[in-house]
Amino acid sequence: MENKNDLSLTGEITKITKLQTGTSKAGKEWQKLGFVVTIQSEYPKDAYFTVFGEEKVANFMKFNRVGQTVEVFFNISSREFNEKWYTDLGAWKVVSEKITEATTTVDTNGEYHKATDLPF
Repeated sequence: MENKNDLSLTGEITKITKLQTGTSKAGKEWQKLGFVVTIQSEYPKDAYFTVFGEEKVANFMKFNRVGQTVEVFFNISSREFNEKWYTDLGAWKVVSEKITEATTTVDTNGEYHKATDLPF
């Protein structure tokens, strides 16, 4: 459930990047997918989000397409490397703005709900 401190943006998915894969130092395989959401305003702005993990990537690809209007809930994390800072917007939930009988929301933590089952 969202709370007042959750960060979210609403816009149109304008690009989905190629799947990135690798192996961690611990020997575990990982997957990461990026996508761009354009926020419409007088001066449109783009925000680049990432989805990390095999299950989250699969869920994102199953329910989201370029051109779709979505609300993205995300966390911000920053890290320093070689005296430069890098910031990641990690999406943890992507919800379609067009609520219809066929629309499904995706919680990237693995929970699925048909729009008609949502409590609003």
